[in-house]
Amino acid sequence: MWMTPTTLTDGTASLAPLTLAHQADLAEAAADGDLNRLWYTSVPTPEEVEAEITRRLTLQEAGSMVPFAILDASGRAVGMTTFMAIDHQHQRVEIGYTWYRKSVQRSGLNTRIKRLMLAHAFDTKQAIAVEFRTHVLNRQSRAAIERLGARLDGVLRAHMVMPNGTLRDTAVYSITAADWPAVKANLDFLLAR
Repeated sequence: MWMTPTTLTDGTASLAPLTLAHQADLAEAAADGDLNRLWYTSVPTPEEVEAEITRRLTLQEAGSMVPFAILDASGRAVGMTTFMAIDHQHQRVEIGYTWYRKSVQRSGLNTRIKRLMLAHAFDTKQAIAVEFRTHVLNRQSRAAIERLGARLDGVLRAHMVMPNGTLRDTAVYSITAADWPAVKANLDFLLAR
């Protein structure tokens, strides 16, 4: 397998392979801000966290996902993210199913976590591209993806059915291996500020 579970850290924030041991922290994180009420995204309710961890671990066993618990400086799980849609042959991957407890949003943690993941994908695993997808109406997510330096590839119209029955138009972004040096320099600049 090209992409496998690993621990990533920069000394301030960490990504740990997701396990059921993270359930209590993640249930508390999911309750912070009632994130599951955002109709345009998929954040589990506190009661659904165990099933979501199990779902992600099942996809990991199938080789299509590498899920992580996002840990703050104290080691507390404050969210989840994944490498997903893993193309082992062509070394392409999507970073997705990311969510953070409300109290750590806009704290710089997302930038640190994405810097760790992108460095792992490009510098360690020699990915040719990393993709990001989000609901076209999720302006907060789109702004965060664009701040990373990802470019909009396009919008997949009527791409999927949301839990509330609406059709999702999906904005697709990517960073290529050729983009990575400039993106890395920009992320390092943002993190140094």
